[in-house]
Amino acid sequence: MFDASMDGSGQKGGGLIRVGTRKSQLARIQTDSVVKMLTQRFPDVHFDIVAMSTTGDKILDTALSKIGEKSLFTKELENALERKEVDLVVHSLKDLPTTLPPGFTIGAVCKREDPHDAVVFHPSNAGNTLKSLPENSVIGTSSLRRAAQLKKIYPQLQFKDIRGNLNTRLKKLDDQNNFNAIILAAAGLHRMGWEERIGQILSPEECLYAVGQGALAVEVRAKDQDLLNMVCALQDPQTVLRCIAERAFMRKLEGGCSVPVAVSTFIKDSQLYLTGAVYSLDGSDCLKETMQSCIVFPNEEVEGPNDDSQHVGITAVGVPHKSLASAECLGTELADLLLSKGAKKILTVARQLNDAR
Repeated sequence: MFDASMDGSGQKGGGLIRVGTRKSQLARIQTDSVVKMLTQRFPDVHFDIVAMSTTGDKILDTALSKIGEKSLFTKELENALERKEVDLVVHSLKDLPTTLPPGFTIGAVCKREDPHDAVVFHPSNAGNTLKSLPENSVIGTSSLRRAAQLKKIYPQLQFKDIRGNLNTRLKKLDDQNNFNAIILAAAGLHRMGWEERIGQILSPEECLYAVGQGALAVEVRAKDQDLLNMVCALQDPQTVLRCIAERAFMRKLEGGCSVPVAVSTFIKDSQLYLTGAVYSLDGSDCLKETMQSCIVFPNEEVEGPNDDSQHVGITAVGVPHKSLASAECLGTELADLLLSKGAKKILTVARQLNDAR
């Protein structure tokens, strides 16, 4: 149990925990939801939210895939964590690289929101789907992953970069006539209370989603056992196992926002199913496969609070080790399968073409 008389750095602090977050409205809503869950479990602890801007928030005139920085939305927050200016940080898991800086770990992955992508249409196109939009309609997305998949299905549409937080992108859509629709994560729209703006949810058959999309991660210093013991109360085992498989898949492929890598996962009857794919920038080349692995083992022991083993950056206290290892192995093996079929060449060309754009 977390000692409420200690702060996150192990010093006497009257039960004060400082929580780092990005400044955007969505980031604050996500962080507030995590703090609310922690407050319900630890009512004697006071949580102080510290908001800051990250590199990704400041550079708004360049496509994410062109910036080349792996920690666009996390570096400043992790610097504050290292300096002990904050004790834990709340992230969108999809923003976190699959290899974290030394000394950090993801201490909890919260229950996943809808991980799928959503289409938000310009008011003049309300009631449409992507298929029914007029030819040469312009679709806004900053994601190579989304564009690559949708270009193949909808060659009659045009895809154009759009940057900014959710508020900014929706304002660009509504107030200007540059876009007929934009693609956003359904999870963010749900959390902002903007479900009525969702005109279409893209199924995995249309658009596989990003690794970790829809899940929130709580990052802490790896040696802060008190904090690890506290935040593990937020752990959602099924989300953890799905996201470990997804992150292992991307890490083996050496993927990121500069190449189109996509996934879909679900759990049924003790089996974890992972679909993974890589694409060329225009979607014409694609390798896509599905594998499954058992993640429930009878009589398996659960690690105690002192177990600090990490799986693709996640310390999942309270989740059985064999299940975690099986999920990670599934992601690695699926990536190996795609690599054996030529995935490295597709990704190398995609990265080169993206750099040259």
